[in-house]
Amino acid sequence: MATQKHMGRNSLVARLTAQVGGDEELAKAILRKRGMMSASSDTLTAKGQARNRMTAEERAIDRAASAANKPANAYAYNPKTNLARLRKGK
Repeated sequence: MATQKHMGRNSLVARLTAQVGGDEELAKAILRKRGMMSASSDTLTAKGQARNRMTAEERAIDRAASAANKPANAYAYNPKTNLARLRKGK
């Protein structure tokens, strides 16, 4: 679900909570499954802390670049959809 809430840094849990309809426990379960939150507490792992330091734009570009194995600067971000798309000619 696209949301315009919590777009800045240090808002990983809040943004995912908004995206899953406000269910914070579900958001934490997703982060635990992805290895971004420790299983025994609500603390972020090193991987989670790195993602938490990113803005929504940086995370979207990182996801797209990683999936396609292309450089991050080859992508343009759309905040309305929270997606990064390959720039034309890249």
